[in-house]
Amino acid sequence: MTTRQERVRELVKIEVSKILQMEIKDPRLGFVTVTDAEVSKDLGHAKIFVSVFGDDEQKRKSMTALESAASYVRGELGRRVTMKAIPEISFHLDTSIEHGARIFELLRQIEHESEE
Repeated sequence: MTTRQERVRELVKIEVSKILQMEIKDPRLGFVTVTDAEVSKDLGHAKIFVSVFGDDEQKRKSMTALESAASYVRGELGRRVTMKAIPEISFHLDTSIEHGARIFELLRQIEHESEE
């Protein structure tokens, strides 16, 4: 990843997070945290990875709300940052936190069983 790509990635991540917290008032949107962003080499596309607190239904509703808000988020991003072109935004569910918690739980169980 180039330095420019990295700077744009970090800027997009921060600004999209602010927009989601302050601007989006969709009742379907639950507790959402932006965990990462990927920006294409040509800076034309940005994948925004989010973690959603809640059950599968809440995650589904939140992802639907984010998909509906993608063009609004892109427009707001364009008003907030100075770039030649604002990347197309797509949201993706980040399940790495859940996977990490599951691995931690399995390791804890193994440790507990080995102590017995």
